[in-house]
Amino acid sequence: MRIGIFGTGSVGSAIGSRLVELGHEVCMGSRTAHNDAATEWAGAAGELATHGTFADAGAFGELLVNATMGAGSLDAIGAAAPADLEGKVLLEISNPLDFSAGFPPTLSIKDTDSLAETIQRAFPGLRVVKSLNTMTADVMVHPAQLSASHDVFMSGNDAEAKIAVADLLTGFGWPADDIVDLGDLSTARGTEMYLPLWLRLMAALGTPAFNIKVVR
Repeated sequence: MRIGIFGTGSVGSAIGSRLVELGHEVCMGSRTAHNDAATEWAGAAGELATHGTFADAGAFGELLVNATMGAGSLDAIGAAAPADLEGKVLLEISNPLDFSAGFPPTLSIKDTDSLAETIQRAFPGLRVVKSLNTMTADVMVHPAQLSASHDVFMSGNDAEAKIAVADLLTGFGWPADDIVDLGDLSTARGTEMYLPLWLRLMAALGTPAFNIKVVR
């Protein structure tokens, strides 16, 4: 599959590299066609990896991934031509973190809305599925590195889009039983609002290499 990624940071790089390992063609998009991080990533990832602008990634991907910082998500996705977004699944990983007052960040969207819903309203032609935003990048793509079973959450309004994202997750190594479908896209409010707790857990544990398990 051809996959376009918006974002060149640690999440975009981890997702992109893993997708290439699994045989997908990946275009990493950024604000400029010659972004240093994207150029370095594509050179290291191999022949299935390319890079370009956000618009290039949007045009390239049969499926799209938003791995930008939350504050830049709307501008990044909006750089793609509307026709290149229409009907496509967007795996939405970003969080609405506001670093304006320093660390730890606060949430710029919460309680009655989510970044995932904001993106869906702004780009109604996309089929937005929120997932993977509750853990660090390496755990997203290598879940077996942790010593016990743990969960990944998924929120979205489109059943077929959720199936497409679940297929990617199982490709990353997530067992089907560990993929928890929370329901429609409004449930992304919960996973985004988990981030303040995640940040404090990271500080208390001294590592980002952890995740949570829902015990029934």
